[in-house]
Amino acid sequence: ARQQAQLKHQVAEDSKNEYLTYLQKFNKEQNEHYYSLIPHIFQKIQEMEEKRIEKVGESMKTYAEVNRKVLPIVSKCLDGMTNAAASIEPTMVSSLVVESFKSGFEPPGDVEVEDYSLSMRRTVSESSYLNSRGEGKPSRSNSRGKLWPFKRNKLMSLLASPRQPPPPPPTSPSPGAMPNGPQSPQQPKEPLSHRLNEFMTSKHKMQCLRSLTRGGSGPEDCSHLPPEQRRKKLQAKINDINKELQKEVDQRDALTKMKDVYVKNPHMGDPNSVDPRLEEIGQNIDKLELDSRKYETWLLEVETRLAEKSDPHRRQSGLYDSNATTPVNNNCAPVNRESPDGSYTEDHSTEHHLKSRSTDFDDDFDDEDPLPTIGTCKSLYPFEGQNEGTISMAEGELLYVIEEDKGDGWTRVRRNEDEEGYVPTSYIKVFFDTNAK
Repeated sequence: ARQQAQLKHQVAEDSKNEYLTYLQKFNKEQNEHYYSLIPHIFQKIQEMEEKRIEKVGESMKTYAEVNRKVLPIVSKCLDGMTNAAASIEPTMVSSLVVESFKSGFEPPGDVEVEDYSLSMRRTVSESSYLNSRGEGKPSRSNSRGKLWPFKRNKLMSLLASPRQPPPPPPTSPSPGAMPNGPQSPQQPKEPLSHRLNEFMTSKHKMQCLRSLTRGGSGPEDCSHLPPEQRRKKLQAKINDINKELQKEVDQRDALTKMKDVYVKNPHMGDPNSVDPRLEEIGQNIDKLELDSRKYETWLLEVETRLAEKSDPHRRQSGLYDSNATTPVNNNCAPVNRESPDGSYTEDHSTEHHLKSRSTDFDDDFDDEDPLPTIGTCKSLYPFEGQNEGTISMAEGELLYVIEEDKGDGWTRVRRNEDEEGYVPTSYIKVFFDTNAK
């Protein structure tokens, strides 16, 4: 038992010594934590914060200095804005806008009264004009002064375009086997004023006005623009060409002087080395001079037309022949004055004058440009256009589309420059061109 007690006493002593050892170690680490490590960490945080505060102060100082330097510039800008705002003149600005966008179109004149009670019997149809062309043409010099608003074939298609629903496409799988294709029904004629109003409000003039905002490339002579805008465009082009021409001339003069120096002093260079460049510049000058003359011709044409429109006397005389001096009234017109529908005449030989006038009518419109194409189409079935305003086509034939279907089932197409008409929309497959002329 004593031995057992001594053993337990020894274990207690060892445990006490171990406890004291770990206690001393804990106290040492605790003192090191609170008196060394933590103060060191806080010291580092304090130093970092002091540096941050210092940088903030420097940034605020820099910001103030930069603003102090910028304020004079901003003040000058504000002064400039104030002066510019004070110099604005509404009248001048509106005048510049008008000058930039005015089209040069002339308002239409008064519509004359037509007397339909005269003893003239004439049907407006394609056949009457075609038959009259074979009777001999009058002198074209007598028809140059007449200005009509549209071509003969355009007028005829307007007067005779079908307005009833077109015939349905054939149900046979082989349309070519049909001996007689479907025919368009007889169409009632709309009043002439309705057709003319539709034509004048939907085509050329609207396209000219749209070209001001589209900014797309047009013909070289700028004929797609209104008169005033075309004149400005041509004048700007001439100015650019003249600048380029002056540069080329200056280069040619400089090279010519250089060649003279080489000729007088051969040790400075070979005179023949300048010849290729002189030849190239000469070709460029010839091309620029040709372009300048071409644009000047177009500009002269536009300015002449604008001058005629601005001069009421010249404009009035341009509507008649040079030998027509008798004033015109509504009921009695001179023989020399001709109108497209032949409504006025004093000659008893009505048939002879009808033929000559219809031929002259054709000549007046031969120089007009055709309507622009908006796409192409391929015929799916044969169609015999036997009525006025329609055009025949064979199966698989390719045609130009000049007016799309407006909801009545008919599409206006062109085979060549002189053959236009309407065909059923269900008989063709249309391919619209996004870059149509």
